[in-house]
Amino acid sequence: MDKAYLTAQLAAKLKAIYEQALRAAEDARLDAKTGAPRAVNMAAATRTRLETAQVAWEAVADFKPSAMKKGERIGLGALVELEDGEGGKTLFMAPAGAGEELTGPDGDGFLHVVTPGSPIGKGLLGKKVGDVVEVMVKGELTEWDIVFAA
Repeated sequence: MDKAYLTAQLAAKLKAIYEQALRAAEDARLDAKTGAPRAVNMAAATRTRLETAQVAWEAVADFKPSAMKKGERIGLGALVELEDGEGGKTLFMAPAGAGEELTGPDGDGFLHVVTPGSPIGKGLLGKKVGDVVEVMVKGELTEWDIVFAA
């Protein structure tokens, strides 16, 4: 799968989130001019949301993942396939955008973004094909076999 395509798709999603946060921050700023404590608190919260969205978008916009070499350990930029007894999932390790869903270039297949700070991302870091990753999901220990990484 084309990592540049996935990165561009993720950057577009994060840019849309940033633009939405920008509009919300402007609305909150205008409301805060009334001086109402709730409006002032809301303006501060939306500024924080805006800054977070901007950092995420910029991190992905500048991200250039490379292909993994055979036997290389999983890190930032990895495309990983996991399987358990019930099925599989494909993940893309990016610097931001955890939880976002992406599609392949032809609209085929779905994969989810994980980051090194997310629970699954932390579990994958440093692993390689053939390893097992264990992660607490909704209070339960879940295990997946790493069957592919690129």
